[in-house]
Amino acid sequence: MVVPFPPGGPADMLGRLIAEKMTQTLGQQVLIENRGGAAGNIGAEAVARMPNDGHALLLNASSHVINGILYDKLPYDPIKDFTPVSLVAQYNHILVAHPSLPVRSLKEFVELARAKPGSISVGNSGAGTPGHLAGELFMITAGIKMLMVSYKGSAPATTDLLGGQIQAMFNNPVNSLPYLQAGTMRAIAVTGKKRLAVVPNIPTVDESGYPGFEAGTWFGLYGPAGMSPAIAARLQDSVARAVKQPDVAKKLADQAWDVVANTPAEFAQVMGEDQKLWSHVIKSAGLKAN
Repeated sequence: MVVPFPPGGPADMLGRLIAEKMTQTLGQQVLIENRGGAAGNIGAEAVARMPNDGHALLLNASSHVINGILYDKLPYDPIKDFTPVSLVAQYNHILVAHPSLPVRSLKEFVELARAKPGSISVGNSGAGTPGHLAGELFMITAGIKMLMVSYKGSAPATTDLLGGQIQAMFNNPVNSLPYLQAGTMRAIAVTGKKRLAVVPNIPTVDESGYPGFEAGTWFGLYGPAGMSPAIAARLQDSVARAVKQPDVAKKLADQAWDVVANTPAEFAQVMGEDQKLWSHVIKSAGLKAN
């Protein structure tokens, strides 16, 4: 199982969790191979060129679909060169702000952004990342202008938010929760359809005046193109059984992840919907990868 990111990140954590359980259900060892670099493109290209007999898998984030829109010339097609197996799990972002920003609700956040267009600086972990696009989508939805500041990773963006160099961020829950509890960040809203069980006091963007708004990060399992439906179904069943194990489910829930483990057909539908949504956002924002 190729994880196209360095060890220690969300995809790596999820991959190691399910690989151990899949080893038990499949009766053969599932190993993790980290092939980081180029926003996940290096590992994805490697799997696209591997045999489609079920022994080569890719666990990638929703950036897999996004990269196909951002990059003009990828050496592979994120849709055509892969067989979707299952969308394993997902999490939604939290719009967090530095305590010095004079807002305590999404309504106040939007009012400030409208009163002073471009004055609120919003960090992200990199241009074209899901957190960045969540911010771009919200600007389109709310009809506001924010100053988007891209970093190389969520850690430096979070550090600058804590230091007050930027004022807000659409951050992942794991990075946000300790600082929310310490009071060094303020939660404004959650980008999912429902509130987070670990912090149920934070309202959603949807319930705060923007019905239907949703922007999260998902992680899906793929094989190379042409994998037989029977192999894909067997792998999907193994994934579903893995994430439903009590210890795995608890670890994911504690970090505000939602287990999905849908079918190959359902996953393909999500990919198609995301491709349409993010194509519109990326085009509207005029984004292109370097």
